[in-house]
Amino acid sequence: MIGFRNVSKDRAGSRVRRLAGAGMVLPLAVGALMAAGAGTSAASPGSGPTAVVSMGDSYISGEAGRWKGNSLTNTGSRNGTDRGWVSGSTYDPGKVYGATAGGCHRSDSAEVRSAGAIADVAVNLACSGATSENVYRASNGGVAFKGEAPQADQLAAVAASHNVKVIALSIGGNDLGFADIIKDCAYDFILWNSYCYDDQQYGVDQKIDAVMGAVGKSVDEVRAVMRGAGYADSSYRIVLQSYPSPIPRGAENRYTQSDWSRLNTGGCPFWNRDSDWARDSLVPQIANRIKGVAAAKGVQFMDLRDMLQGREVCAKASKQVSSTVPASATTSEWARWIDNNESQGLIQESMHPNHFGQLAAGRCLALVVAQPAASGFSCKNTAGADQNGMYLTPAP
Repeated sequence: MIGFRNVSKDRAGSRVRRLAGAGMVLPLAVGALMAAGAGTSAASPGSGPTAVVSMGDSYISGEAGRWKGNSLTNTGSRNGTDRGWVSGSTYDPGKVYGATAGGCHRSDSAEVRSAGAIADVAVNLACSGATSENVYRASNGGVAFKGEAPQADQLAAVAASHNVKVIALSIGGNDLGFADIIKDCAYDFILWNSYCYDDQQYGVDQKIDAVMGAVGKSVDEVRAVMRGAGYADSSYRIVLQSYPSPIPRGAENRYTQSDWSRLNTGGCPFWNRDSDWARDSLVPQIANRIKGVAAAKGVQFMDLRDMLQGREVCAKASKQVSSTVPASATTSEWARWIDNNESQGLIQESMHPNHFGQLAAGRCLALVVAQPAASGFSCKNTAGADQNGMYLTPAP
């Protein structure tokens, strides 16, 4: 069965309403010890196995790590893109997300898992859908999420039993309402024949100061936990990262906006004007503000705004996977499309770095950690290369 996007114009409205009903969670995610050697005995700072910890939302938890590119084929392994495939028409997302399948979606290729030998142990506390309140300590306004204690409280346990060297933090996107922005922009393409960028920009401008305050408080909460565990600020580093754009500029989209191919085939139902706004205004605005928080709090900044350049959903420089075009980190898209009728997996995976994108993010983290802790960098990909082609430039 080929072509899960066989959605006629008159059915498009019901499809996107289903998309909205599913929450279009652009969750931002992760959560438990995820590597060998997770010791159980208490360790003072500077002793015990070293650890790299990820905290925050779905863009670091590993959401969409199930997928190696996007394919229109719904059966079997979906042309090799579905890492949750078992056999026939049987699928097990737990092969990728473990016990967090359907929840925090901490994948086996999440950033801290893909970063290599940064530390002895990789600990993923991030969770898809998390907001800043899910990072704070419970004693300071933190809120449990998906059955787990606030992430800062979980960090306290890790800091007591490991020698934490790196904490990577991705937070703020859910506070800002990424999910609603994407949903509304998709509505405007499919239903209303109007642009979203003007209304959405106004909403972002109204909220962004408060959101960045919450991002700053998240950093403060991490610092407070580490100081409480006896760590000097100089004994470890916090890497605060921005977000990549999962969609390309309008001119870089391989599907025309004059028909339904962007919805039915590409899985990127956005007008050129809105795509340009997202890629060249929204993502840079958020990155620049997060950079400001990093500077104010004295932590390292990792700019991912260009990480997916040319590898986005529907990008001309990349290809969908098919029976004749195999899944490959060198040719396939590095982000998950909008599966508007949920014929493959969960819609919460939409618009996140997929397995290939997460390998790239892990490589970026490894490269940044190899630099002085006071520095900030942008991480970019090399056209036609896999994650090993990621490289750093000074952050803009």
